[in-house]
Amino acid sequence: MSEILDFSKFPLDSHIQAAIAEMGYVTPTPIQVQAIPVVLAGQDVMGAAQTGTGKTAGYGLPALQRILPKANTSMSPARHPVRVLILAPTRELAVQVNESLVKYASKTPLRVGVVYGGVDIKPQADMLRRGVEVLTATPGRLLDHHEGGSVNLSQVEIVILDEADRMLDMGFLPDISRILNLLPKKRQNLMFSATFSPEVKKLAGNFLRNPVLVEVARENATADTVEQIVYQVHDSEKTDVLIDILKGDGENGGPIKQVIVFVNAKITCRRLASTLSRIGISADAIHGDKSQEERMAALEAFKKGEVEVLVATDVAARGLDIAELPVVINYDVPFGAEDYVHRIGRTGRAGAKGKAVMLATGGDSRLVTAIEELTKQKFKPAERRPLSREERRSRYESQRRDGFGEDRPRRVRKEWRDDDREGRRPVDLPKMPAPVYDPIFDAPYEPTETTAETEHNQPVQTAVRGQAQGKKKGRVAALLGGLLRK
Repeated sequence: MSEILDFSKFPLDSHIQAAIAEMGYVTPTPIQVQAIPVVLAGQDVMGAAQTGTGKTAGYGLPALQRILPKANTSMSPARHPVRVLILAPTRELAVQVNESLVKYASKTPLRVGVVYGGVDIKPQADMLRRGVEVLTATPGRLLDHHEGGSVNLSQVEIVILDEADRMLDMGFLPDISRILNLLPKKRQNLMFSATFSPEVKKLAGNFLRNPVLVEVARENATADTVEQIVYQVHDSEKTDVLIDILKGDGENGGPIKQVIVFVNAKITCRRLASTLSRIGISADAIHGDKSQEERMAALEAFKKGEVEVLVATDVAARGLDIAELPVVINYDVPFGAEDYVHRIGRTGRAGAKGKAVMLATGGDSRLVTAIEELTKQKFKPAERRPLSREERRSRYESQRRDGFGEDRPRRVRKEWRDDDREGRRPVDLPKMPAPVYDPIFDAPYEPTETTAETEHNQPVQTAVRGQAQGKKKGRVAALLGGLLRK
């Protein structure tokens, strides 16, 4: 199928062709070249490709084409049953897939929708009851809708598992099994992911029927467009090294303008984002304890450039499609080797250049070795120590002369006026200027005469407190009718 070098050569309906032409689709990616004809033929597919290579279009476009003959403009919900079901492991990925499908189907009568947890279920139920032919869902929320009677899956013709390995890692296998048992036995099954573990292959054996393997790159490989760097650091110096990278490893020795920093724990995510914000780096956090609205607001601010550093757990390792993201930093080495592939897959997407940096401590050697074995490569860690106070001061003076840090977009703080409490209307405060120096670079502490006098008088103050406490005890004893012992 490699002779197809233009989307117009695929046997897709003119309405779908017009939609993707508006989106700027011209040359298909390798996974699209191989997968689209196979899916159009009605065969089951097991697709393996690196993140950012266009898997959504690889299964979405032919799936829409297959159900398009049954599309109609009727207002009856019964005429719009779920025919294509896409299961995704995270809310972010579900939203991203749905956004693409809405665009693909924009010129057709097909109805496209998405359901996921963390938000009010009622609007989703109303949408499902009105009818939707293409549904993207996270497994748990889909079962909630089924139990509530708002969705009927008896007419599904195509089911797609996107990032199946991640769903297994997150413990979705029982939910997936329940969902598959609700579907018709006669259906087309597609499974797409960037990595295929032995567990996923076992699931594929039970889920797919004589599948066609579509593999456009070496299994579990990382993209050649991503430069991978590993720094060996001391655990106590990780944050300082990270700050040095963020503030000096960007273009022409300036700060990095847009970067995702991955960590392993939610508490680390919160604390690191707070630390970066305190020293003048515009940062926000995405983790599992945040509501869906908070996650989407943080992501939107990051895409707009109002937030320069997005600190995230693996909830953001899949499903975040950010154009031209230059750098990804693994502050923590991921516990799962497959997660490394997905984390660095956020950069170097669609053929663009990217950089992936990983900070490894002495206790991370086993995890680093597992990543090397999975990706069939050998890292050459370079030792990195944080800059000294003098080196940092010299760097930022140089950056200030070069104009770095000036006029950068910053997130506007929100506060409430007293007269706005009833309506809870936020008001924008003026933007704060970026600091020239970080607080940690301030001049060293020097004791003053006042400080010396205070320290000299300290014993006297202690004695006075003791006397006051003695008097208080006396009063208490008298009130209780007893005598204070001497």
